[in-house]
Amino acid sequence: MIALASDHGGYDLKETVKKYLEEKGLEYKDFGCYNKESCDYPDFIKPATKAVAEGTCDRGIIICTTGIGVSICANKVPGIRCALCGDLVSAKLTRLHNDANMLSIGAGITGEFVALDIIDVFLNTPFSEDERHKRRIHKIEND
Repeated sequence: MIALASDHGGYDLKETVKKYLEEKGLEYKDFGCYNKESCDYPDFIKPATKAVAEGTCDRGIIICTTGIGVSICANKVPGIRCALCGDLVSAKLTRLHNDANMLSIGAGITGEFVALDIIDVFLNTPFSEDERHKRRIHKIEND
């Protein structure tokens, strides 16, 4: 299950992502927002992030205009490793090296087609399980 959330600036891209996930046969839960009226992103990002941290959802995709605010919000939750990605290499390496469990996208920065490619790479790249990466993640979470 994939947690989805956005603010008003990411709403249109979130709706596109929902259709994309449906076409791929992937389950998701939409934590909002539910329209383009101005809103406060923590109201929607925090519940989505907690669902990933608690294991209710396997991964999360969060979207705002730049991707910055939502990623900062997500990374405040213990157990979350949210990466702001605007290219395919970052999406691949954040999974391989960081075992990121949430992806942040800037809808005003990253075009729809590139965003969907980033999501595809993020969802389909496994963690490398390399000991050096495990060691670094452990240090992030425990030191």
